[in-house]
Amino acid sequence: MTEGVNPFESLQSQIDEAAAHLEIGDDVIERLKHPERVLETNLTIETDDGDLERFKAFRSQFNNDRGPYKGGIRYHPQVSRDEVKALSGWMTYKTAIVGIPLGGGKGGIIIDPDDYSEAELERVTRSFAKELRPLIGEDRDIPAPDVNTGQREMNWIKDTYEALENTTEPGVITGKNIASGGSEGRVEATGRSTVLTAREAFDYLDKDLEGATVAVQGYGNAGWIAAKLIDRMGATVVAVSDSSGGIYNQSGLDPVAAKDHKNETGSVVGYEEGEEELTNEDVLTLDVDLLIPAALENAIDADLAEDVQADVISEAANGPLTPEADATLEEKDVFVIPDILANAGGVTVSYFEWVQNRQRFYWTEQRVNEELEEIIVDAFDALVATLEEYDLDNPRTAAYVVAIRRVAESFEEAGTFP
Repeated sequence: MTEGVNPFESLQSQIDEAAAHLEIGDDVIERLKHPERVLETNLTIETDDGDLERFKAFRSQFNNDRGPYKGGIRYHPQVSRDEVKALSGWMTYKTAIVGIPLGGGKGGIIIDPDDYSEAELERVTRSFAKELRPLIGEDRDIPAPDVNTGQREMNWIKDTYEALENTTEPGVITGKNIASGGSEGRVEATGRSTVLTAREAFDYLDKDLEGATVAVQGYGNAGWIAAKLIDRMGATVVAVSDSSGGIYNQSGLDPVAAKDHKNETGSVVGYEEGEEELTNEDVLTLDVDLLIPAALENAIDADLAEDVQADVISEAANGPLTPEADATLEEKDVFVIPDILANAGGVTVSYFEWVQNRQRFYWTEQRVNEELEEIIVDAFDALVATLEEYDLDNPRTAAYVVAIRRVAESFEEAGTFP
């Protein structure tokens, strides 16, 4: 992994690569490479022992040409201004490629949640919600969960916002639990789109998913759900990993049992079905049919890409490949399903949640999953059509061609104000 690669520069490089195939003015492309605004704030809370502690936090609002800003909030020690700018840009083009009427945003707090109690995390979250209050709203900016956040944190943000605004507005945030206005199917959505796009890619490439070998790097929500669902489709999950390391069994692993072991011990390492323990890099370079990187960005750099042996990669994580790694894998004829499509299930079902909140009418899980599959399959078909229309070799470039064209059209049709 290359920690020195700037994710925001990676985003801009991806936009430039796609823009070369589009008849869009350089001035418009330049606008679409930068966020419209970035909030940087300092949160100060009282810890359980009575001391004051400060945390730096960010919210990047990248683009709202197609609808309100939309994107998650992550809690992680490596959160940075450039990271949230990049993630908000990726979200802009993610919502565009799946055709939902939302823009792109992202937020984060520099914190290791493992070091703090639930009460301290609640105070940090509510403090951030207070700072976000002037920016967010169901027609302005709609946050959601991301790395190390989930329903609990979203419920706290919703409650804080509604208390301060003296209103009831469940659509101010998505990823809530069902009792607070969340949607059925939201927890599994990111992992589900990751495997739906993998299924479509295997079909497009005339490969058989039944019995295909799969490695999953990162065993948080997206990774383990992807492993569970791809196993149900008939593939064989042979390796999984988390931040502590990985396990491998050539005959296959039980993804659900591996997750149970992680819940009990804190890691998949030591799971009894694992015949061999591996590093995270080992998992990324296994000779498998499908690789699912589901951890953080920049997991695969140019050097590591030389050793990648997978035929297909479905990016459950945001930005898991550096641009140099992407170029290397293109040369190796690896079919990479880009993050802005592969993991778009999360924001798509967040959109469904927002719609349900606005209507005060809630869908069944079956409807959610059926609507999600239709949107993801249509988006994959648009990617493939663009890949062939422009005679492109890189699916990521095709995805950005589709997405940038849609965002640029919305901007140009609206005109410039003032």
